[in-house]
Amino acid sequence: MTFLCISFYFKGSAFLEACAAAGNTVFLLTKKSLENSPWPRASLSQVFYLEDDANTPENFSQMKKGVAWLLREHQIDRIVALDDFDVEKAAYLREEFRIPGMGQTTAHYFRDKLAMRMRAQAAGIPVPPFSSLFHNEDINHFAATVAPPWVVKPRAEASATGIKKVHSAQELWDVVNGLEDKRHNYLVEQFLPGDVYHVDAISQNQELVFCQVSKYLNTPFEVAHGGGIFRSQTVPYGGIEDEALHRLTGEVMKAFGMQFSASHTEFIRSHADGHFYFLETSSRVGGAHLAEMVEAASGINLWAEWAKLETAIARGEAYELPPVRKDCAGILISLARVEHPDTSSYQDPEIVWRINKPHHVGFIVRSTSRERVTELLDSYAERVYHEFHASAPVPDRPLD
Repeated sequence: MTFLCISFYFKGSAFLEACAAAGNTVFLLTKKSLENSPWPRASLSQVFYLEDDANTPENFSQMKKGVAWLLREHQIDRIVALDDFDVEKAAYLREEFRIPGMGQTTAHYFRDKLAMRMRAQAAGIPVPPFSSLFHNEDINHFAATVAPPWVVKPRAEASATGIKKVHSAQELWDVVNGLEDKRHNYLVEQFLPGDVYHVDAISQNQELVFCQVSKYLNTPFEVAHGGGIFRSQTVPYGGIEDEALHRLTGEVMKAFGMQFSASHTEFIRSHADGHFYFLETSSRVGGAHLAEMVEAASGINLWAEWAKLETAIARGEAYELPPVRKDCAGILISLARVEHPDTSSYQDPEIVWRINKPHHVGFIVRSTSRERVTELLDSYAERVYHEFHASAPVPDRPLD
């Protein structure tokens, strides 16, 4: 089979390698500025470039022309988007060239936060109160009937990028008016204090074949806006959180029309009522090295298994998930004041991964004891804060 993979952010090497190892021909479409990134060239038959990653009519037109030329010599069997921002590109090309997979309507449910909330609400899945910013009266009604604080969110960004928190109707209107003719690209939502969870899953035939539930100890929003240290940890297997979010994730995937893919879905458990509310989802592997944490706990490499799943579906074969381990794991990542932090004093045997990125410090720890994982994450957070930690403004792109 021949796969065209799209990634305008450097990620997904394990997917590309596993896809090629399965005997497929793999093409990569990325942006010119990533030409010298360490892509797994041995796994790629050819790499194509666009100048930028914007989902504009001009870029879509260029992609269409390029793929049309490629199709003259090669049959493309599948198109796979490896990053959130590429889902729309892949859906557009699938529909243009009638290639099987997620089309543009379904893709909106995995990219557009307003579409997500409307679809979830229609399916009876709890969501925080929200409103589009299309109509002035709707905004006024929301401000009059929903208690603040609120957050104004971009409909198509990822992570905590572009989110603004407001506490009054005047503040809300100041933000809305400041958006000018771009306000239709945003929504407003009630800010619910609570614990945020992420569910990293693989779906096949509208059923979850793998599901790992984890809890952010410091949410992406808190890290981005408060300069904290990013941490997450797997939840107890078979517990209330695990079972409830496994069920809700399955409901989200069915409501959104997910057929087969990896997914990363986030929920919040409200401090006020203890209920779980859907926040957002995506048809890709989670960023911020959460895939490595999931692999440490379960033994499942989400990127590689996603590639095997796509290959099996394309060939009309059955996909079988490998045996799943149920260890406890946690991750900690922080910006660092120095370019290459010396973490040699961190020598606990539970460390199974260290980040290798300038001006970053990070670890993944694994144990059969959840208490031990919690102890290490708490201890490391305090040490890292004093020894290395630095903060920066909210990035233009999510931490990956």
